[in-house]
Amino acid sequence: MTPMIRAAIIGLGRWGRSLVTSVQDNNDDIRFVVGHTRTRAKVEDFCAAKGVRLVDDFDAILSDPDIDAVVLATPHSQHAEQIKRAAAAGKHILVEKPITLDRASAQAAVEAAQKAGVILAVGYCRRFHPSFGELRERLRDGRLGKIVGMVAQHTTSTSTFIPPENWRADPDEAPAGAMTAVGLHALDLMIEFAGRVRDVQCVTARHGDGPSDDTTTILMRFGGGVTGMIFCSVATATNFSFSAYGSMGMAEVHGAALQHFRFVPMSQQAPTGPVLAPPDETVDHSGFNMLKAELVEFARCIRDKRAYPVGIDDVLLGMAVFDAAVQSAKTGSIVEVPSH
Repeated sequence: MTPMIRAAIIGLGRWGRSLVTSVQDNNDDIRFVVGHTRTRAKVEDFCAAKGVRLVDDFDAILSDPDIDAVVLATPHSQHAEQIKRAAAAGKHILVEKPITLDRASAQAAVEAAQKAGVILAVGYCRRFHPSFGELRERLRDGRLGKIVGMVAQHTTSTSTFIPPENWRADPDEAPAGAMTAVGLHALDLMIEFAGRVRDVQCVTARHGDGPSDDTTTILMRFGGGVTGMIFCSVATATNFSFSAYGSMGMAEVHGAALQHFRFVPMSQQAPTGPVLAPPDETVDHSGFNMLKAELVEFARCIRDKRAYPVGIDDVLLGMAVFDAAVQSAKTGSIVEVPSH
């Protein structure tokens, strides 16, 4: 029997608890055995119910030879140092996005993990959803054709229940509005499908009562001539949609849980009247657990000694685009994304 990866969860807020719940006692690949958080009293009952031993010191986890990996669901500004410390201790790392808050610190974190020979995975869980598997299949087999443009909308209602003193509401933890909360998922998918981003224009706004901008619109031009648009917000109804427009058809993933996939092939020339779209193809993937999928894959990559499927080059490109978006939001100008 293959050994189960023994993981530590660092940060047990809403998202950290969701990560634990997604895999605890329901798979043979990974289990959380220990946890650390700044607010121990708030999670003692949860951890007792899930069989997670709480400790008060991150160093105690890093020095524990029985811990194979750490999962970081901590404030973004802490990621860089935590990744370096975990890598130096020989622990494999899954860090929630964004990996850090700028390209330079992300590069330093990546280099620390590479030097230590540990896996550094970034939590872009939407890549693992089968609805995006449907999109990839149609791109590979030619039904979608060459991508010409992408449009994404990713919104949540989190600003209505996150208190202003919570770290997620801190402007320093959430530059470029809603990008750190949700927009980076859409950006990561666009980078997977279209590659290098040439330049960015970003506009942010504040519609809620919190201290940070909560709504963001980004326009991008990719190296191959593809264009992309992302609208993201944490101040409206929860929604997700991602459309890839190709030279042979259109593929769309939509629904708050990414459960609906739709493909529409190119219209054929009509002899008279309006050009009507052919019947579309729909597939339903309701009930899929993206968090479990990413954590199980993380564990299997550790066990099999292979690279995590969300490539670090894509992650670093995403951080370069993020830097440009932050600058564009401040200046109101189009910002070129440097090549590294």
